[in-house]
Amino acid sequence: MKNRDLLSAPVTVNWSLSYRCNFACSHCYSRKLETALLPLSEIRSVVDLLADKGVVFINFGGGEPLLLENLYDITAYAVSRGLKVTMNTNGWLLDPDAAVRIAAAGFHSVGVSIDSPDPKAHDLFRNRPGSFARALNSLDHLRQADVQSTVSCVINRMNLDNWTGMVDICRDHGARTLYLHNYKCTGMGQVNMGHLDLTPSQWGDFYGEALTVRDSLSDLVISFDDPIMAAIPGYKADGAVKGSTCGKLSLHIEPDGGISPCGFIPVTIGNILEDDFDRVWFDSPVLEKMRSKTPTGKCSGCDSYEDCLGGCSARAFAMTGSFDSPDPHCWVPDDPEECSA
Repeated sequence: MKNRDLLSAPVTVNWSLSYRCNFACSHCYSRKLETALLPLSEIRSVVDLLADKGVVFINFGGGEPLLLENLYDITAYAVSRGLKVTMNTNGWLLDPDAAVRIAAAGFHSVGVSIDSPDPKAHDLFRNRPGSFARALNSLDHLRQADVQSTVSCVINRMNLDNWTGMVDICRDHGARTLYLHNYKCTGMGQVNMGHLDLTPSQWGDFYGEALTVRDSLSDLVISFDDPIMAAIPGYKADGAVKGSTCGKLSLHIEPDGGISPCGFIPVTIGNILEDDFDRVWFDSPVLEKMRSKTPTGKCSGCDSYEDCLGGCSARAFAMTGSFDSPDPHCWVPDDPEECSA
């Protein structure tokens, strides 16, 4: 991808205001990360810069955003600058009062993490007894406050056989979209991937099933974030770019203002308050490597490569240290002659 093909700025900035969290999830990328936090005045300066650059969405993650008392002030300010603000939460702190404050601050939508229709499995994955019930309650509180909600579900071995039960959970609690997230191999996700991550063939079977379920629904949107799906015969992606969106449509901001391509790629490429944003966006050598990947290994000569571009850059980098390596989740045979799109 050449500079002339790039947008003038990312569409979405995923912003970890803090890495503090009240959970210890089995797959967490940031549990062991510690960094200084920006003061409110500098956070507002970052908001101003993003608004001036034409960023559309800010998504707060991290850490647990609701641990930050100034979250509502930050959100209200970002909304006043024309930005659409979303966040991802584990739901533990999202009581009726928080839902009212979320609505008043102007959140565009709120995503709640629920990883299984089985309460015990969810609580075990999140390492917090009672978290399933609190997450369901948070969806109800958001609906009562007239705030749009979504559900995020990380696919893993603990929910592979019953993930379809998430459809009814969304229906029963007012969530409009079910995001089925691929398992990332960063942080605790890498530590625990041996017993939580699926095999490549399981990923292929899962996506085949998930697409069938998605196409059968008319009242709920099922959304994916995995470029490796381009390896499914007949699959047509409708995204704005091919391959990973990180560094093309999105960037990540760390709590101290550091910029990284993605929260799952622990490589700092600049600082939002210290470096020229355009220079980072257009000229970062790291981003250029991600945007102009070279097929290696079984990707070379594979018919799917033009669409998947090697799959998830974060997974490839986590496992090999190279963005060019094939996605370790890829189920396509190693023999290029057997590849088909």
